Amino acid sequence: MRNDIKNHLDPQPSLAPAARTASANGTGVDLANFDAAMVLIDVGTWTDGAHTFEVQDSDDNAAFTAVDAAYLDGAEPVVDAAADDAQVYTVGYHGIKRYLRVAVTVTGGPATGAVYGASVVRGKGRVKP
Repeated sequence: MRNDIKNHLDPQPSLAPAARTASANGTGVDLANFDAAMVLIDVGTWTDGAHTFEVQDSDDNAAFTAVDAAYLDGAEPVVDAAADDAQVYTVGYHGIKRYLRVAVTVTGGPATGAVYGASVVRGKGRVKP
């Protein structure tokens, strides 16, 4: 067994890094065989618009709903000012659903929007490399 963190965490993309001016749903990440997860949102440059992130979960990777705040550790960020850019936001998840994704709602009619991506970091794997 290795003691380095690389073999204990497994980041998976949900929202691919991009400049965004419209709302988007990330790809669902399967949490099977993992006992912990967190969402990592990496924000680059913000120019305009309000970008409201939401962690969503699902039993079947088809019907996603917003995760109740009781199952989140940390707040889902809203990026709507220059002070919010160049940040990495993390939100812990301790729900019981199999799939997790990140969605973003963009309002304010941005012309250039903001640059960001989001990953689901799976941890406490039941099987390690």
